[in-house]
Amino acid sequence: MKYNVLHIKTDFAEEWQADVFNQQICELGVDTIDADDYYIPSEIWADKAGEIEALCAGTEGITLVGSDACPDENWNAVWESEHPMQDLPLGVKIIPHCAFGAGHHETTSMIINTLLLSDLSGKTVLDHGTGTGVLAIFAKRLGAKQVIAVDIDDKSVENAKENAALNGVEIDVRLGDSVPEERYDLILANIHRNILLANMESYAANMRAGGELWLSGFYANDCPVLQEAAENQGLTLTAIHSNGEWRMMQLKK
Repeated sequence: MKYNVLHIKTDFAEEWQADVFNQQICELGVDTIDADDYYIPSEIWADKAGEIEALCAGTEGITLVGSDACPDENWNAVWESEHPMQDLPLGVKIIPHCAFGAGHHETTSMIINTLLLSDLSGKTVLDHGTGTGVLAIFAKRLGAKQVIAVDIDDKSVENAKENAALNGVEIDVRLGDSVPEERYDLILANIHRNILLANMESYAANMRAGGELWLSGFYANDCPVLQEAAENQGLTLTAIHSNGEWRMMQLKK
């Protein structure tokens, strides 16, 4: 696959601002960030250049210096060599490849730590935006009867399937962005705030009475709007967890 590298200078007052910008630019197709170099498949760059330039121009502390075509190289192999297998609690092993969620990011670790205190025996669980499949794998290890894992990215779907096999667990991994119409006892969603808001109605509609929704991937100032959207769907906030600037919310139907 051919890549372009975008040279972007950043000067943020707060670390969380960099996290937000990186999340936004990754949603536009960037899949690897190395200091001030942002790597994007050339086909996506050709399609999304205008949107990325507008994002950079409209974000304080960002300067898009320029872009260059990269020489042909097996970028996946390079990335994977720099991101070895991760060993996590319960003997879970994760090979991250190019998918988000090796288990150590604050947003992921908050959910893992909460899962480790939970009994999921006999429950049906959805992991929406599964990435590497790490949360789905933990849910299965902790006794869930059925785990469905969904991701919009085909590479993440393959990565999640590989990690499920590596850990000897059976997970129903699906490609897609919508919430499968099932009845869930627990929904896990570690995604960008705007995606959580867009799916709140679907989360609530597909939860059993007494079911729980665990959200992560956002900051403290995102909590009020997420709580309001959840309450509008009949969900009740039961807990908020913190790790640095990041937050996790637990809600119940």
